[in-house]
Amino acid sequence: MKSAKPKIDIINDLLEDCILAYPISSFVISLYKQYQQRGSLSKKQLQGLHSKASKIKDVSVSKLGTLEAIIKRMPTRYKSELPAPAPLFEKDKAAGNLIESILEKYPQHKRVLFLKAKYDHNELLSPTEITELKKFKQFLK
Repeated sequence: MKSAKPKIDIINDLLEDCILAYPISSFVISLYKQYQQRGSLSKKQLQGLHSKASKIKDVSVSKLGTLEAIIKRMPTRYKSELPAPAPLFEKDKAAGNLIESILEKYPQHKRVLFLKAKYDHNELLSPTEITELKKFKQFLK
């Protein structure tokens, strides 16, 4: 059984009033199309509709009040802040110490200078390069 009272659609009424007042407003037209397709609008969109409708002289104050009540009833969604971007990898302090200790005794060692440049540019040192550094360190002892 259908109810005897037809439902009053305040949002649709306000959208139609806004279209009559602002016929070339792309914002109002897009809201109207979206409301016709989906049957609802987001809280931000309703707030935009309210600001547009409140500028019209002939709009009923009761419709604006009803729209305000609908907006206040809707939940406010908050976006959490993104965590600070973490570096892709952490520099291996042990490899840095090995490089520094070798370069203290042999500052012109080409292979170690190459590995230091690679280390300073935040590139990963392969396991073979790390074992190479350990071998150089053993030769120093």
